Amino acid sequence: MEVKVRIDGVDHKAQAQLIAGTLWVHYNGRVFTQDATTGRKSRKKGGAGGSSDQIVAPMPGKVTKLLLAPGAAVAAGQAVLVMEAMKMEYTLKAEIAGTIDSVNCAVGEQVVLGKALVKIKPASDK
Repeated sequence: MEVKVRIDGVDHKAQAQLIAGTLWVHYNGRVFTQDATTGRKSRKKGGAGGSSDQIVAPMPGKVTKLLLAPGAAVAAGQAVLVMEAMKMEYTLKAEIAGTIDSVNCAVGEQVVLGKALVKIKPASDK
């Protein structure tokens, strides 16, 4: 669905989806959530949502690019994969530095909200 959001007094159109009691609003490459049962707001970055050693799907969508393979070194903030959802492209980034431990998705795969896509072995665990 399309919703209107107001930022600094200016109205913008954004895409939104209600999934399992949470309203997911996608605007300008960012994802915002609101618990529909309590009305409590939160903000999630693309790729966030699970533990910091995992990259999880912040929304249902299609994986379009895998930028790193298992065994590759990754820096905090480095792009790891790209997914497409709601007619927008999202680059999911690592929250920590380390090594790609496993990739649990493939290019072209449709993934569900919250699916663990990539597991990162923290640099301190080497």
